[in-house]
Amino acid sequence: MFPLRRVWTGIFACALGVALTASVQAAPASPPNPPASQDGVEHLLSRMTLEEKVGQMVMAVTHNPPGGMPDENTRKAIQDYHIGSVIIYNKENPAFMAEYNNRLQKWASQTRLGIPLLISADLEFGTFQNIRRGTTPFPRQMGIGATHSIRDAAEAARLTAREARAMGFAWNFAPVADVNTNPENPVIGVRAFGENPQHAAKLTVAQVRAYQRENVIASAKHFPGHGDTDVDSHLGLPTVSYDRETLEKVHLPPFQAAIDAGADSIMTAHVVVEAIDPELPATLSSKVLTGLLRNEMGYDGIIITDAMTMDAIDENWGIREATVKAVQAGADVIMATGSFEDQVETVEAIRDAVRRGALSEKRVDDSVRRVLRVKWKYGLFSHRYADPKRAEAVNGHPLHRKKAFEIGRHSVTLVRNEGVLPFSRNGNQRTLVAGVIQVPETVDAVKSIAGGTAVGWQAGTHDPTPEEIEEAVRLAEQADRILVTTYSQGKLPPGQSQLVRSLLNTGKPVAALSLGLPYDLADYPEVDAYLAAYALDRWQTPNPTALRAAVEVIFGEQPGGRLPVTIGDLYPYGHGLRYD
Repeated sequence: MFPLRRVWTGIFACALGVALTASVQAAPASPPNPPASQDGVEHLLSRMTLEEKVGQMVMAVTHNPPGGMPDENTRKAIQDYHIGSVIIYNKENPAFMAEYNNRLQKWASQTRLGIPLLISADLEFGTFQNIRRGTTPFPRQMGIGATHSIRDAAEAARLTAREARAMGFAWNFAPVADVNTNPENPVIGVRAFGENPQHAAKLTVAQVRAYQRENVIASAKHFPGHGDTDVDSHLGLPTVSYDRETLEKVHLPPFQAAIDAGADSIMTAHVVVEAIDPELPATLSSKVLTGLLRNEMGYDGIIITDAMTMDAIDENWGIREATVKAVQAGADVIMATGSFEDQVETVEAIRDAVRRGALSEKRVDDSVRRVLRVKWKYGLFSHRYADPKRAEAVNGHPLHRKKAFEIGRHSVTLVRNEGVLPFSRNGNQRTLVAGVIQVPETVDAVKSIAGGTAVGWQAGTHDPTPEEIEEAVRLAEQADRILVTTYSQGKLPPGQSQLVRSLLNTGKPVAALSLGLPYDLADYPEVDAYLAAYALDRWQTPNPTALRAAVEVIFGEQPGGRLPVTIGDLYPYGHGLRYD
């Protein structure tokens, strides 16, 4: 064991050199009695009841009818249970999102102390991740990793933060600081920057600084690392058995870099790290959260749990027991993403633990102080509301989208090319696009970029049957060239590799494009050409920027990416081809 902070401090400092763009400032609204300084935070804390303090330690998911504003249960969570932060999923458009967030902040302003909310979301690859219309999608983090560019990483975070804050968000659960060392990782994969700890650390620093300079809290996740798991913590409890040296050399450097860069939030992993605590997942382990993160690594910001309704936690401990264990371990904010009843149970679990002596009120004060200080630091006591018109103007701005596509082209990695790429833009050429997902979107991209005739074929599942493959081969006989897309969430289904081989046997030029993990090539290494787009995560969330950038490269744009991971024993980290 060695003093992590002393060894790593300053190693990953980066000069970002990011240009600023002008924006219209929303008019602030003044809440009652905002603290004028950190001393004001202490005064506010002294006035709070136990119930008000406990509420600040809980993050609730908002509820609403489809397409509607937050419902009565969400109001109760904020006003009756004093919830201090919320997380948002899947809303309509920027103007609506601003109005929605304003409603939440209005409810908070009407409480006894008028403490503003921290409004958060998962915006790992841009605001598009949860607000699909009128926003800007950037490449996934592994795509950013493939650019090997600190500037691109910072610019993607800066513009994401600018769009997010315009809608009223002040907390983004990004960057993913996990080092993806397991090619079959079912939940991290393209969400990570790659497999190299130093590379991941530099890009983590770039994004932490860029988010927070734009007044959005960054949250490095999932501490102390989710990159070597083979179980999805949404579905089960993962365990990693590597030794302490591996933890320190591989998985902790991006988190230490985030701490040294001033990250104001770190999210826990629902993963048992045997080298630190063989009994409890990090979220519930004082050895991990207090011993390692606080004491050894010198972190004093907010520790927030991952969602406590995930099966790794809920199926093994239940909400009430897990909530108390997490706070005892050192967590400051408990993420309650379930029903209203789950949220109430989370609040009551902390309150009751204090009343029976399982938690001290001083322990609660420590967490609430961190939350209030962050709310003060990010200006929420004086600038809690968003301007819907500004949200609409800033989000999806043409300059943002132009930059996103530029970064996208920098990320696309040409791994193999036996003289078949780029495909000609000759309008007389007929292209077959075959795959298991997003074939219509790929066909549309081919038509808009190259013209000519493009025909799509898509299997019924992610594992094409022999009969389906025969159908694809029949269509290929009428094509001049073939673009086949593959997608994996871990191990590539065998039907997809057979699809590639069968299309290759037609004798037509075949280019394969991986839409998810870049490791697919290991299952069909003989293909004529292969590119990695890093576009789709395990939830198959669309990423039109990454998809279009990949098709543009297939038809002649210069590929800019280099592998941020190793593909078996075939292609090393850093490999990437360019056109002559």
